[in-house]
Amino acid sequence: MLITAIRTLILYFFVITALRLMGKREIGQLQPFELVVILMISDLAAIPSEDVGIPLISGIIPMMVLVLMSISLSYLELKSEKARDILNGTPSILIERGRIVEHELVRNRLPLTDLVEELRMRSIPNIADVEFAILETNGQISVLPKSSKRPVTPEDLKLQPAYEGLPIVFIMDGILQESAFALSGKDRAWLDKQVKKHQLKGIEEVLFACLDSSDHLYLQGKERYTKKKQQA
Repeated sequence: MLITAIRTLILYFFVITALRLMGKREIGQLQPFELVVILMISDLAAIPSEDVGIPLISGIIPMMVLVLMSISLSYLELKSEKARDILNGTPSILIERGRIVEHELVRNRLPLTDLVEELRMRSIPNIADVEFAILETNGQISVLPKSSKRPVTPEDLKLQPAYEGLPIVFIMDGILQESAFALSGKDRAWLDKQVKKHQLKGIEEVLFACLDSSDHLYLQGKERYTKKKQQA
């Protein structure tokens, strides 16, 4: 039993490493050849973890071959547009200037109800309001509304909004993020003062704290500490 558990842990960490080497993509963003590799890796990992009589190396070597093949194909995609089209296919235009391209729905075996549902999820109930709807190679549908139906932007109103960068996280679940001081120009004394303003004793009582580009600090205490103060 112990040997089986150890073999399973080894295979688990190997599979995690293999997937990290393949890159960071969500399941819905995987190309067909990447999805096939992941499915095959999962099957190959299951065999030696279930059967102690099979050497671990017999499962690891085929997985390494698949990972190397996936990485090689990814580099080939970067270098060759033709190879990219062969491996992933090409995008299909489902709606063009407010008209459904029926033969593309048939070719991609996509029901019209699914297309209409996707538009509703994008808050576009009327097909006539769509300039283009494109079925991407990863299976997702990109929808471009007509210019007259798109939300108004500050640029349309000739406005220049203030720059809004990424917030700087100081505390995450009671743990201090030391790098935040260098990024923000603040110091520990300033942070401790802000924590005390919220009637908290220290950073260990803070659930989350971050500073936005407008120099506004968002700080929330952990529930168990804030409840105690409300009851006191």
